[in-house]
Amino acid sequence: MRLFRPLPAGISPWHPATLAATWFGAGLIGFASGTWGSLAALPFAVAIAWTAGPLALIPAAAVAFAVGVWASNHVGRSGEKDSSAIVIDEVAGQWLTLAVVAVDWRYYGIGFLLFRLADIVKPWPASWADREVAGGLGVMLDDIFAGLYAALALWLLSLWLGYGPWVSTLN
Repeated sequence: MRLFRPLPAGISPWHPATLAATWFGAGLIGFASGTWGSLAALPFAVAIAWTAGPLALIPAAAVAFAVGVWASNHVGRSGEKDSSAIVIDEVAGQWLTLAVVAVDWRYYGIGFLLFRLADIVKPWPASWADREVAGGLGVMLDDIFAGLYAALALWLLSLWLGYGPWVSTLN
């Protein structure tokens, strides 16, 4: 097992699209790149949510989605449909998941696990997008669907726990 995975042939690691697609290199870790991408999204989520509130993660995810389509097309031009080095899709999906709760390490931990589960299982329409939608849009779209499923589960869990969304249990 390699500690770091190589990029597709002809792709510069310093190109802005490559830096974005690999989320500043997190996707180049040689194993469990989706998990590393989701983990690398968490500090940014905390910073965005603390600065502008949890709902600010929704437009942040939309920006990551748009940048991710472009960056995934760049990295994917080598012919590899969805390089495992591309993790900006996990960033966008993870941010969507966390937009429904306050910044609280417990919510963020559960949200991380729920998103990883949804991203791995790929419930419909994530599975459809993964199979049928080509290019950078396809790379990004399945994780958006997974993020929406995980957000719904996290939101319902926060209600069930009695804290409700956007209310920190650390008060």
